[in-house]
Amino acid sequence: MSMATVSEDIREKFPLHSAVWENDYRKLEEQITLPQNDIEAMDPRGRTPVHLAVSLGHLESVRVLLRHGAEVTKENAKNWTVLQEAVSTGDPEMVQLVLQRRDYLKASTALGGVPELLSKIRESPDFYMEMKWEFTSWIPLLSRVCPSDVCRIWKSGACLRVDATLLGFENMTWIRGRRSYIFRGDDSCAELMEVNHDDEVVDTERFNISQEMEDVTLESMQPAEQEVAKRLTTPIVNTYLDTKDIAFERNKSGIWGWRSDKTEMVNGFEAKVFSVNNVNVVIRTRTEHLTDEEKARIKSERNILESLLGTVEQHISAQGDLTLEYATANNPTAITPEEYFDPDFDLGNRDIGRPIELSIRTQKFKGTLWMSEEHPLSLVEQVTPIIDLMARTSSHFARLRDFVTLKFPPGFPVKIEIPLFHVLNARITFGNVNKCSTEEEAPTTAANAASSHTVCPALFEVPVSYHRRGGSRHTPMSNNDEELLQYAIHQSLLESRRDTSQVRTIMTPPGGRSPSNSPPRHCWRSDPPMLCRQQT
Repeated sequence: MSMATVSEDIREKFPLHSAVWENDYRKLEEQITLPQNDIEAMDPRGRTPVHLAVSLGHLESVRVLLRHGAEVTKENAKNWTVLQEAVSTGDPEMVQLVLQRRDYLKASTALGGVPELLSKIRESPDFYMEMKWEFTSWIPLLSRVCPSDVCRIWKSGACLRVDATLLGFENMTWIRGRRSYIFRGDDSCAELMEVNHDDEVVDTERFNISQEMEDVTLESMQPAEQEVAKRLTTPIVNTYLDTKDIAFERNKSGIWGWRSDKTEMVNGFEAKVFSVNNVNVVIRTRTEHLTDEEKARIKSERNILESLLGTVEQHISAQGDLTLEYATANNPTAITPEEYFDPDFDLGNRDIGRPIELSIRTQKFKGTLWMSEEHPLSLVEQVTPIIDLMARTSSHFARLRDFVTLKFPPGFPVKIEIPLFHVLNARITFGNVNKCSTEEEAPTTAANAASSHTVCPALFEVPVSYHRRGGSRHTPMSNNDEELLQYAIHQSLLESRRDTSQVRTIMTPPGGRSPSNSPPRHCWRSDPPMLCRQQT
């Protein structure tokens, strides 16, 4: 049975959406080539043509739209991506199709924007800096095994190097290793090297601005059956920081009538202390694509999580008190095209696609911010581009990037404490600016830290003994989606609840190394290295 016929007036206003609604993929193929038709246009319900096609389960229309470059990472008006909506259909072929396109776009644009960021970095003064990451949790058992890390950053011209030992969170384990990320670039080419010091291996990715993707093909991005199956048997989890009502408030010190604005010394800099209020971590979970058995398992796990997290949960379920009607290929009369495409018509609780089963949990957090107006570095010009670059390979840098784009009070955030996930806080401290870490170098003070520095060029070269694997365009984040990471943390909490002794097993890094890291070797050419030299 086909969908209800679309009127000529709607066809004129929404030509691509109309063809999708009727699943007339031949007509869609014709309309999509006309210059006046925008493939990313939104309908009155906040859906692009590909969002609409996926929600209606129109596979052939989805194929046409993806073939013509429809954006699959864009969110609809309710903040769900095309991939998340595809999973909600429960159709393996639909998930495979959208996932393949998503991975293809991620791989082919892995270094997109890097030349522009490197250009910003090149224009700023050279410097050395350390970022100390300390992870904490308000869950006592989890807090004891939270890791820490010190990222060391060198910037010289258009060259950037970041050393880190905490690589991420995967399969319920903190991933450790000694890595250097080296970015080099000029006006025509950018290069990223990921140096694995443990295995003495270098992976190199190059991006030629004048040349489109070379090695990546859509066929090479075919997702494994296990990956598709995994998505279809686990909840769709969407976690984000809600900062629309965020407020910065000066902390006070003293008692009674002597209270004054609080300041603290952080790494030699006087900093004003602010509370960051009205930060909510929102966790949205959809389960309509799961079997009854899978839903029962998720529900029992969620009850345990609720006792741990103390979150406020709201359920929106097709089996609840609401009467929901959805337009699908098997139920074409639930919503008419006139109702759907009329922006003034109130659909109430009705919508297209599969009946949604959604739970929303919110956790309120307070962050803390230490702002120094004396700091020699600029957050916007020098540090934010580095965080943006590292966000491409690190989920916790990605969360920090979301936070530092907010409008802060004046100064530089010498220390930031924010929720990283809904059970983990991150405290990031910026320190040792332009301080060399060799015994021969005299320690610098905050007063002369702004002086010009040079950074040893050898820091951006790789030893000849290391094995090079060039041309790789894989991006680490593509195999470690935020939603899957969040679900892994859920699972690790459940395990810690069931068996206290398992927490150490789950959270201890491979090889039994202590979570409190020891500083890595900074440079492979000398130990201790000559990191930088203050110009006189």
